[in-house]
Amino acid sequence: MENWHRRSLYVLFAGLTVSGLIWLTAHFFLRTVGEFGESIHPAEHWSMQVHGALIIPLVFLVGSMLFQHMRRAHLGRHNHYSGWTMLLFLCWLQISGYGLYYFASEQLRPVWSVLHWIPGLLLPGILYVHIRLGRRL
Repeated sequence: MENWHRRSLYVLFAGLTVSGLIWLTAHFFLRTVGEFGESIHPAEHWSMQVHGALIIPLVFLVGSMLFQHMRRAHLGRHNHYSGWTMLLFLCWLQISGYGLYYFASEQLRPVWSVLHWIPGLLLPGILYVHIRLGRRL
């Protein structure tokens, strides 16, 4: 991969991780109770907007890796398991994020949310392992 491509992916993954962590923190720990009940923290809204905006270029850059990085590694059987794990996690996060936005009812939103943010929290570790294994080869 070219340096600009790799660095762009790292920045986007970091931004998605940080914005997701800010949302989790604001959603679970920074809520306030006022005279009309519980209210959301302002960081919850803007972190979700940033999170949603960052996924667009990430999907584009991951898709652009299909014909070079992924194809070459798959045919050469380099870093095969961690690469497929990364791809499956990214697909699941995309599906669950879409589901949260368009399909989750108020009753099922907490379930969809957990099914999205747990793999999202695991993804940086999977990416780290994938990078380390790839550099070892």
